[in-house]
Amino acid sequence: MDEPKNHEEEKITQDNAFEEDMSSSENELEMLKSENEQLRLQSAEYLDSLQRERASFANYRRRVDQENLQIYDIALGDLVKIFLPVVDDLERALKQKPEIPEVDPWYQGVELTLQKLYKTLESKGVQKLDVNPGDEFDPAIHEAISHEAHPDFSDGQVVEVLQNGYKLKDRIIRPALVRVAK
Repeated sequence: MDEPKNHEEEKITQDNAFEEDMSSSENELEMLKSENEQLRLQSAEYLDSLQRERASFANYRRRVDQENLQIYDIALGDLVKIFLPVVDDLERALKQKPEIPEVDPWYQGVELTLQKLYKTLESKGVQKLDVNPGDEFDPAIHEAISHEAHPDFSDGQVVEVLQNGYKLKDRIIRPALVRVAK
C-alpha cells in the first residue's frame, strides 16, 4: 500500500515541481518582457537622439555653406572695388574723345577694353546701378556730393550722376555719387 502513496506523493512532487517550473518560467517571461520593453525604450531614445544629431548636423552644414557664400561675396566685392576706379577712368576717357581722326583706333580700343571689363564684372554678378537725372534721391544707393537749387528738378531729385554705383547681388559695393536738387 505504500506504493500508491508514493505514487501520489511522487505525482504531487512532480506537480509541485511543474508548478514551480511554471512559476519560474512565468517570472522569467515577465523579466524578459520587462527587459524587452526597457530595451525598446532605450532603442527609441537612441533613434530619436540620432535623428536629432543628423538634423543638427544638416543645419550646421547649411549654415556653414551660407557663411562661406557670404564670405566669398564680401571678398569678391572688395576685389571689385579695386577695379572700379579703372572703370571710371576709362569712362571719363571715352567722354573726352578728341575730334582727330587719327585717334579713332585708340578710342575704339579703349571702348572695347571697357566693354570687356563690363562683361567680366557682369559674369561675376556685379551690376551697374541704374541711376538717372530726375530719379528720387535714395540714400541706400546714392551718395550726395552736393545739394543745389536747380530750375529743372524738384527737391530731392538727382540732378547729375558724377560716378556710377555698383552692386553685387543685393549688396551695394559702391553707391552712386550724385548731385541733388534742393
